[in-house]
This record gives sequence, structure tokens and C-alpha cells, in this order.
Amino acid sequence: MKLSSRGRGCCVAGSRERGPPPRSPFVHQLRLSPLEKAKIAFMTLTLFPIRLFFAAFMMLLAWPFAFIASMGSDEQELEKPLSWWRKIVDILLKAIMRMMWLAGGFHWINVKGRQALPAEAAILTVAPHSSYFDAIPVTMTFASIVMKAESKDIPVWGTLIKYIRPVFVSRSDQDSRRKTVEEIKRRAQSDGKWPQIMIFPEGTCTNRSCLITFKPGAFIPGVPVQPVVLRYPNKLDTITWTWQGPGALEILWLTLCQFHNSVEIEFLPVYIPSEEERKNPVLYANNVRRVMAEALGVPVTDYTFEDCQLALAEGQLRLPSDTCLLEFAKLVRSLGLKPETLEDDLDKYAASAMKMKKEVDLKEFSAYLEFPVSHTLESMFALFDENEDSIIDIREFVIALSVVCKPSKTLETIQLAFQLYQSENGTIIEEDLAHILKTAMGVSQINVTHLFRAVDEEEKGEITYDDFYRFAELHPHFAEDYLYADQMEDESGLETSSLSAPNGICTDFSPENAEDRNKPLQKKLN
Repeated sequence: MKLSSRGRGCCVAGSRERGPPPRSPFVHQLRLSPLEKAKIAFMTLTLFPIRLFFAAFMMLLAWPFAFIASMGSDEQELEKPLSWWRKIVDILLKAIMRMMWLAGGFHWINVKGRQALPAEAAILTVAPHSSYFDAIPVTMTFASIVMKAESKDIPVWGTLIKYIRPVFVSRSDQDSRRKTVEEIKRRAQSDGKWPQIMIFPEGTCTNRSCLITFKPGAFIPGVPVQPVVLRYPNKLDTITWTWQGPGALEILWLTLCQFHNSVEIEFLPVYIPSEEERKNPVLYANNVRRVMAEALGVPVTDYTFEDCQLALAEGQLRLPSDTCLLEFAKLVRSLGLKPETLEDDLDKYAASAMKMKKEVDLKEFSAYLEFPVSHTLESMFALFDENEDSIIDIREFVIALSVVCKPSKTLETIQLAFQLYQSENGTIIEEDLAHILKTAMGVSQINVTHLFRAVDEEEKGEITYDDFYRFAELHPHFAEDYLYADQMEDESGLETSSLSAPNGICTDFSPENAEDRNKPLQKKLN
């Protein structure tokens, strides 16, 4: 797969330049200078333990107030105006929470604009979502949020969560998402009886370099929403907690080691949907996202939470941060290929690719996919047009589609690739392996010499899939060991973790197939 200058958002072959967005929104690289490391070491021994103690103390102090105020509350009582004593508890809890953030180095919180009344906007849409520190506006407003049902069982934190009357999502209930949308709609249309609902429509954490696709849940009710944008204008970004980058505890430690942490919360004007937007939640979501992106001065991208799963899938080939497969996945969706039928489509396209000629032009590519020529199809074609001669290798499309379809099943993709590239005696050469792996990783160039020689123990100059499979069983981390170990070390200022600690705020934070990472390697039979 080539990273063509004509492919949108991809690199020029052999370079590191990219179009917007300039980097993967799901990766955070934190580089520390020697001076910053020395500062953090000093703060770790002095200010950090004091801050951690006071922040924890404030959270514990808030617990009894939240517990007492939450006792015996039924739904009918929750819909009534707050009683005088609950208003006092509300003020006390907000003050305690503000002291907790003050202890964490957020000495002042810069608030711009005016928060709308519940009758003006029942839903607050907050973006970009990049950290558990995004809970700051939640504790300032005590707006209800959408959270995992498991969060209410967390000691202390669960009691504070229940106090703000959240909408819980249960991952064990297959019908939970529909019920959640219905509950949001019911509360949003209650004429201000319920508190405002604060929703992070991106559905996962990013590095704030762009706004990814908004999920439509907040916009299905068709009621006015108030966009709220967050900024963290700090010289050193210790706030961002993404899928790939410093872990949750590391972020907490580094942030508490900063003398001052800045945060800006801007309440934008209430967005009142048109009749067309009320009928089309996706259009409504896109238009609100555009308004928020303009206020932030960042681009929008069609990347989604599903792209996050692709980028950080736990297969043997972990995609690099500059992979072009995220762009490819976006084009696959734009083309109209549906996720639920993608595996069937893959089987069909793979079978056709094995019977037809390998090099095709745009018209033949259109016929192969059974889609008319369009701007989206041309952009997809350009991703694979390595020599910019309007000819692509159809096998590369099949390999890329397999990765998008089954991101955590690396060996299934490689087995399919062997079937596409192998000679009559079932072997491939080093050049074929290079084509396979650079396509599977979505990069312009890759050196497979060390890997090929390691697999080719008999030095025959060719390998079979069985050879590769046996090697992968013995070396499950062959990509890190033989392909991009040096690159990964260069790109990581801190040790990265890919994941999944539930933060309670991101309702879709953990991939559904996370259990696949612990499954033993299994050979797929032909």
C-alpha cells in the first residue's frame, strides 16, 4: 500500500508528511526534556504526595454528603425541584470538588460564555474529550452524564456519580444502547424537570488535534443543545489520556507534579436545530461538530471510535501512528460497505481477486467493487496507486480490507495474503512479504529483510505460510522484534500503554473484543 500524495490524509511515499489530521487522534506522545524530568523528580518528592493526599481527602469528604443526599431518592422525587437542604448539599459538594481540583494544581478555571438554563438547552455536548480531567465541568455543573453501569459500584466514586443522577449504560444488556437513547430523549423533553445532561459525543478520548465523528445519541431527541468546548493551554501536555500513550496513573502523577494546570471551559451559544436536523440526527451532529471545531480552531475528521479500535487492535501487527489504514477505513464506510456484512464482502472480493488479473485501472476497480466511479472511489484508488500511473494491485486492496475487517486477527490476514501472492508451489519471496506487510500496516516503506531471513531458516530464498505460522508461534511479537522496534523506541518519549482502564465517563471506551488479546494463537485451517 502506498501513501500517495493524491490519497487524502496520507503521506507522500518515503516521507512523514501528512494532510489533516496531522497525526492519529488516538495517540499521545509525551516527550520530556532533561530539565522537565528533573523538575518532575523534585515535585515527586515534595509537592506530589501533599497534593495527592488533599485531593483524596476532598473526595472522601464529599462522600457522606452525596450518600445522605442520595438515600431514598425515587424517580418522582428526582423530577421535583431541589429541596432547600439538597440545594445546600449541592453548594457544599461543588465547593468541595473545586477544592479537590485546586489541590490538583487547577488554581483557577477560566470559564467563558454562559451556561444555558435547562429550559433553554436540556443537553450539553462537550468536546474534545481527552482525559478523565474532563470531569471538571461535570463537578462544576453537576449535570447528569451517561456512564457505564459498573461505575456506580466503585467505592466512594460510585456514590458521587449516583448523586448527579446519571444515565447508566449496561454492557451486559444488549438492548441497553436503545434504552439509553430513549432515556436521554425522555429527560431532554421533560421541560426542565430533570437536570441537564452532559454528553461527550465523540465517545472516546482523543489527543485534541481534531474532532472525530460525533455519535448521534445526544442529537436524536431533536432538542436544542449547548456546545461546550474544553481547552488545556499548558506548555507540557500531561492531561491527555488516549488509547496509546501514558497510562491513567502516569497521567495523574505527571499532572500533579506540574506547579499549575490550566483549563478553559467555553459555553457556546445554544444551537437550535432546523426541521431537517431534527429529522436527521447525523446531520445535526455534524453541524454542531463543525461549530465546535471552528471555536477550537481544529479540523474535523471522519475518524470514529471504531477507527480507534482498529488503530490499537491487539494483533501481532500493531499499526504505527502514521498508518494510512485509518483513512482507508473511513473511505470504506463512505463507500457504503456496512460493518455487519464486511466479512462476507471480504470473502467475495478475495475470491474474485484470485481469479482476475492483479493490476487494474479505476474503471476495472469500479467494476470489481460493483460501485460507480465517485470521488470516494477515486480517493480509495489513489491510496493504492503506488507509481501514480493509474494502475493498482488489487491484492493490496484485499489485504487492507482484511485488516479493517479483522484488525486483531493478524495471522488470518497474512494467510489470506499468502494465498494471493504465493507461487504454484505455495511460496513467496522477500519482495512479496514486503508488499504484504507494508499494506497490512498502511505504511509507505518497510524493511522485512531481518524478518524474512529469520523465517527462512533453510535459506531457500522463499517461505510458505506454514513457515511463517511456525515462526509466529515461537515469536508472537515478531513485529516489534523485527519490523519497527527502533521506530517505536524513537517515537516514545514515555513508555506507552494501549489500555483499557475504564474511566467511567467514556461509555464506549473499551473495545468489545478486548478479550481476544488473551486468546492463544490458533491456526486457521484452509
